[in-house]
Amino acid sequence: MPTERITFSGHSGHTLAARLDLPDGPHLATALFAHCFTCSKDIPAARRIAGRLASLGIAVLRFDFTGLGHSKGEFKNTTFTTNAQDLKAAAAALAQRGMAPSLLIGHSLGGAAVLRVADEIEGVKAVVTLGAPFDPGHVTHNFGDAIAEIEEKGSAAVHLGGRPIMISRDFLHDVAAEKLVSHIQNMKSALLVMHAPLDDIVGVENATQIFVAAKHPKSFVTLDNSDHLITRGEDAEYAAEVIAAWVSRYLDLRPPAPPIGAPEDVTRVSEADPAGFLQDVAAGPKHHVLADEPMAYGGTDRGLTPYQFLAAGLGACTSMTVRMYARRKGWPLKHVSVDVTHDKVHAQDAEVGRSKIDTFTRILKLEGDLDDAQRARLLEIADKCPVHKTLEQGARVDTKLLQTT
Repeated sequence: MPTERITFSGHSGHTLAARLDLPDGPHLATALFAHCFTCSKDIPAARRIAGRLASLGIAVLRFDFTGLGHSKGEFKNTTFTTNAQDLKAAAAALAQRGMAPSLLIGHSLGGAAVLRVADEIEGVKAVVTLGAPFDPGHVTHNFGDAIAEIEEKGSAAVHLGGRPIMISRDFLHDVAAEKLVSHIQNMKSALLVMHAPLDDIVGVENATQIFVAAKHPKSFVTLDNSDHLITRGEDAEYAAEVIAAWVSRYLDLRPPAPPIGAPEDVTRVSEADPAGFLQDVAAGPKHHVLADEPMAYGGTDRGLTPYQFLAAGLGACTSMTVRMYARRKGWPLKHVSVDVTHDKVHAQDAEVGRSKIDTFTRILKLEGDLDDAQRARLLEIADKCPVHKTLEQGARVDTKLLQTT
């Protein structure tokens, strides 16, 4: 996905740094992502979710709050209220570009911030929280013994995420005074609450309180086995998949007509993990799957291998072709299934070359009160499947290099 680095002015006039992840194809909607407390816009979960949404045609702005990441200013001078103001400033910056956000996503305290401002940003139709506290003051339990020093001296260093962060008395008092319940109750947007039962930073009871306070439409999805930061790739991918599927019910993501010469629209494959083989595969705006390699071949085994995709295409086409013929004939075919195996060559073997022909083996299972002649005829029809013919006859592949700046 193309990414544009942009800046805008935060609540205090300091320059805030942001990344605007853009769809490769048509821009259908815009999302605004608020990161977790003391994190940055570049955490893996934010990148993964942004990439998945971009494949749907949703641009995603993720930015660093004042004093964090690449943004200017001092974090010790910020409060929960100023974070909410930064979030509104980000929405205004998007609106000035003609990309007003219709989706807000917030992680941890960023989730509390989006709940705080959702009813104040015009055009927001959907809100997603990940590991968000119902009571923003909940975060202060992470400050431990430093609270007394903060109260006495006005600020103190608190070690969070392995690094010291200066926390002010103003932050402490402001976050303790913030109550979200009225904002959640007044929210007119659809809400998706996502939380990990094993979250030891923000307990899952917070998600229950948010969900109960909200009006319908609302959904609650558990991030099983995830940690608070959603650090594991498979957890971030699951969260991205759920958000992508859920939000399509509330945003108008109807794309323009597919390009001439591509009646089934464009199938786009892009790297999800440059260190391995994991790939995002998006077929138009509606369908998304993962491609990968087995662990034994350097992959993470989180998706079909390229040859499994070929086998799936052959099997699906075979089943559809048999079904269409039986339906047209009025034959009593109750169910059809196709098992496909392939003598495969994996990614690491690609440069070596091969001397033997690839072989796909199909096992056709036909259920129903069919006589022997009908079964024999359906077996013949299986060989007339268009994908079968393509594999047997071969196809031309034209490859062009896209010029990028």
